[in-house]
This record gives sequence, structure tokens and C-alpha cells, in this order.
Amino acid sequence: MDEPDTEPPLVVVPGADPSARQLCFAWGPAEVLVCETLFGRAGTGDGAPSSSCVFVVRRDQDIYIQTLRKLFNESHGIFMGLQRSEEELAGKSRKAQLVQVSKNYRSVIRACMEDMHQAAVSTQDPALQGQYSTQVSILSAMELIWNLCEILFVESATAGPLLLRLLDWVRLHVCDVDSMVREVLSSESPSKHKLFWNVVDVFVLQGRMDEARHLLSKEASANPTSMNMYKILDDLMKKMPVPSLSNTQTLTELELKWQHWHEECQRYLQDGTFASNPHMESICKILLGDEDAILEKKELMTTWYHFLVTRLLYSHPTVKPLELRFYAQSSMDLFLGGESSPEPLDMILMAAFEFEMHQVIKECSIVLSNWWFVAHLTDLLDHCKLLQSHNLYFGSNMREFLLLEYASGLFSHHSLWQLGVDYFDHCPEYGRVYLELHIERIPLSTEQKALKVLRICEQRQMHEQVRSICKIMAMKALRNNRLGSALSWSIRAKDAAFATLISDRFLKDYSERGCFSDLDLIDNLGPSMLLSDRLTFLGKYREFHRLYGEKRFPEAARLLLTLMTAHIAPCSFWMTLLTDALPLLEQKEVIFSAEQTYELMRCLEDLTAGNPDKQKFQEDDIETTKVEMLRLALARNLARVIVKEGTVEGS
Repeated sequence: MDEPDTEPPLVVVPGADPSARQLCFAWGPAEVLVCETLFGRAGTGDGAPSSSCVFVVRRDQDIYIQTLRKLFNESHGIFMGLQRSEEELAGKSRKAQLVQVSKNYRSVIRACMEDMHQAAVSTQDPALQGQYSTQVSILSAMELIWNLCEILFVESATAGPLLLRLLDWVRLHVCDVDSMVREVLSSESPSKHKLFWNVVDVFVLQGRMDEARHLLSKEASANPTSMNMYKILDDLMKKMPVPSLSNTQTLTELELKWQHWHEECQRYLQDGTFASNPHMESICKILLGDEDAILEKKELMTTWYHFLVTRLLYSHPTVKPLELRFYAQSSMDLFLGGESSPEPLDMILMAAFEFEMHQVIKECSIVLSNWWFVAHLTDLLDHCKLLQSHNLYFGSNMREFLLLEYASGLFSHHSLWQLGVDYFDHCPEYGRVYLELHIERIPLSTEQKALKVLRICEQRQMHEQVRSICKIMAMKALRNNRLGSALSWSIRAKDAAFATLISDRFLKDYSERGCFSDLDLIDNLGPSMLLSDRLTFLGKYREFHRLYGEKRFPEAARLLLTLMTAHIAPCSFWMTLLTDALPLLEQKEVIFSAEQTYELMRCLEDLTAGNPDKQKFQEDDIETTKVEMLRLALARNLARVIVKEGTVEGS
């Protein structure tokens, strides 16, 4: 549980040449320390170690990026809410709940991405700027993948609404043209801007017909000669049938309307209506789903999946989910055209379009820089009942395996480990074992942190870990001579042997200083004093002093005698107890009865006769004086008792 006092030895990689550079390493709970060293340069005879670099290789570096803390903290709350949600909800209400959870996760990714972008803009450090920009790219890819998984897996959009969701997806994530749109729209005469037709094309490619028509109206106003062409194109764009999220029309009705509209577009194109204006003619070809015309706008679309959605919009608006794989593959082949190979992101999106959920998770696990994404996405998909049949060969299911990996990474951080506890709690098979192993490795740097860890263990009935924490903290307190804290921790650990050791230290301090420290603790031991005989003695001995201080002499005398005769006091402390009896023996009023006085005499004789250092004991003037004083006081008290008891009997 505690950090080791000594560093683990560095191990030389097997097979390394002792006379040349050596790679050494030392394992930690969530990282490995790697260094390169050189002992004895060849040919120099110098046996001294040369300077070397030390590298810390962490399993999950992103855990330590400050700007990602929002991602980890806020997603934890969403995760916990999902685990506590009503499983009884069924049908549409359950699906709506899961879709909302997915959107909540995406909003956290988006907020974190915006914070990271702001940090990249504001920093003056080029290295930090590069790091932030990389993280923005990663977070952007994560949101892109998550959004697509939400549409295809969580929401399970059907033919019709599926295309609308994919259009929203493209509009949200393909935003490279946004700056161009702003530039054109902010100019004094947009229709005269050199990028005017590019912006119109972008709106058409993304199915943003109202915005495209609005821009075209500016062109018509500026060029009255093209008014007739504009009205026809505007009418075609206005009448274009689009799927509806509501059930107001069937797919068959939509397909019939779309077919009639498509034929009308074809007729105008063949008639040469737009022949005098290449830009409008190109737009008409796009409306007809002409792949060559769409691919001419490749630079405006920037990605193959934008091309896919545009192609579906103008060629197959009623595409079914299971048909996506064919269109996706052909769209990627057409867009890339053998000029470049698919990137890892392309392969992940393709796996999603092919409804290969496990492949999506596998590829993301390999490509992304941390376990956050796959752990939370898999958990969500598991709640959607989409991963129930997939178990890993070593026993745990995929959801639990990924949550365990993510939580293990959190435990390597000085404060995020607290989030990891909840993730382990929701791993029914191995979560408890992992939590027990990881919680023992948390450095207990402060008492406050130890109490936090202890509370977590106590809530989960982790008795071994509770004892371990208490023993460690008790030993730390003892090393710092904080006896009260050490005793408190040992009582909490129910460690009788350690409680005895600390009680002895209390008694030793009392013998040297003549007073107790931490009186509040000792006065309020209660039933805890029964943990060990020595602790019982400490508590009762302190009670004797309290009774004596309150002048309750008979009770104090009975308790003192009990401590002597019960044999729970250490032998080294007997003389102190007998010495404590002296003031009671010298009281004006007789405190000890004859029987009690005889018991005290016997104890004194046992002490002097049974002491192994009897010779030394007899030579010690102070001890000899104490013994003589005790014998005299006991004899005098006995005489007083006999006289008193005889007087009572005579009367």
C-alpha cells in the first residue's frame, strides 16, 4: 500500500553486452522506468558509468494531461447515471434514454475539444501548441466516430431518417469549408466573390438547399439575364423530395416522388436549359446524382464519407442500413481512386458502416491514445444489448475488460484514482479483485488521503485492505512519535500485537515524564480497550488516576488492587503501581482493608523476590528506599485497620 522505502533494482535486458550500452528498466504499478547506460567504454578501460537518459513510459499518458481532466470527470458522472438508470424502461423510451446518454458523452468530448483548441491558440510555447493541436485532432476523430456509432447502433436509424442523420453528421464534422462560407457571406457583393460558386456547391453537396437557394437569389438579382435559369433551378431545389423524421409518408411514396422529380431534372438537363451557365449545369448534374460531377467537387468535400452521404442523397435517399456497406466501400474506392491508402480513421468508419461493432472497438483500441473512448462506447453498446454474445477467451466480456483497463489507468494518477473505484464497482466479475490489488498501491501520503481510502474499503467490506491501511498509518505515526494517532490506527486495524506495543510506549513515556499524552483518546477508549491486555491495563490505569484526582479514594484503591492481582500489568510497572498506593496508605481515613493490605504485601514480596535482577535491585538505593517506605506504610496501615476493625467488633 505504501510507497517502498527503496527503489526496485534496475534489471538489465537479457542478452545485453556488459561492455557496451545497456538498456535497463524497472517496473511500476502503471509505468516502466527505462534508461540507457554504458559501463566501461570499449578500449578505454574506464569502468565508471557514463551519463544516461532516463525515460518514464506510462501505460496511459493522457491521464496526466491537465486539459483532459474535464473529459474524465464529467464522463464519470454520465457513466454512473447510466448504470443507475431504470433498466425496466423498454422500447422507444429506453432507446431515447440511451440516445440522450450518447449525446451527453459527445457534448463532453466537444466541450473538451473546444477548451483544448482555446489552449492551443492562447499558448506561446510551440511544443505545447503542437501537443494541444494533436489532442484536438484526436478528440475530433473521437466525436466523429462516436456520432456515427450513435446513428447506426444506438439510435438504429431506419431507411429515410437514416439519410437525414447522416447529413447532420457530415454537416457537423466536415467544417473545413466554414471559413470560406463566412468569407463569401461577409463580402459586400457575395455573387461577385471568386469563391461564390464554391460556397453554393458546398451547400448543395451537404443538402443545405435553403441556404443554396438564398445565395442563388443574389446571383439572379445581379444578373437578370440568368433569371429564367435561376427560377427553374430554384424550383427544382425547392421541390426536391427529402425523407421525413415523422411517419407522414411511406418509403414507397417518397421513392415515387423522388423518381418524378429526378425525371424532371433529367429533362431540363437534356433540353440544355442550363447549357449557357456551366455552374448551374454542374449543380443540376449533382442533383441527378452524377458521380463524375460530384467527384469534380472532391476538394470541397475533403473526405470520402462526405462523398458517400452526398451520393446517397442524390441517388439513393431511401438507403437501408444494411446496404450502407456496399455504398461505403465503393465511395471510398472512387474517392481515393488508388492515389492514397485509407487512414486508420477511414478503416474505423468503414467498419462502422459495415456494422462490425467489434472491429470498430478493436481498431479504436489500437489507434486512440487512451482507453476512455472504447471503455465508454462499449459500455453504452452493452446497455443497448448489442454485445451480449461476445465473451473474451479468458472469461470476462469485452465491456468489463475495457472498463478494467481504463480504471487501471486512472489509478496511476494521484487524484483520478477515485473515479476508477466506481468503474471497478461496475465490473461484476473481476472488478473487486482489481480494486483490491490497485488500492493497495495507492501512496498514503497524508492522513486525509488514508482516511479517504479507508472509507472506500470499509464501504466495500474489504477487511484485509482496511487492516493493511491502518497498520501502515499506525507505523508511520509511531515513527513520528505520534502515539495517540498510532494507537487510534492500531485499534481501527484491530491489531492486538501493535496495540500492545503502543500501549507499552505510553506506559514508558508515563514512567519517564510522570504524565500521559493524548488523554482524550485514552479516556474514551470504551470497549476498544479490550483489544489487548496491555491496552486494557492502560485504559484502567488512566481511570485509576482520574478516580484519584476526583478524590474517590476507595474506588481508586479497589481498581489499583485489581490491576495488581489480575496480572495484566507488565512486571516492569509493578513498582509504579505499588508506589501509587503510597498516598492512599497515608490518608487519614483508612482506605485499604486488612485483606487488601495483605494482597499488597504479597505483591511487594513477589516483586522483590521474583525480580531476576534481585542483586541489582537491592543495590539501587532509590528502589531500596521505595521498598522500605512501602513496607513501613503497609505495616502502619495494617495496624490501623486491625485497631479500627477491632474497635468496630468490640462495639
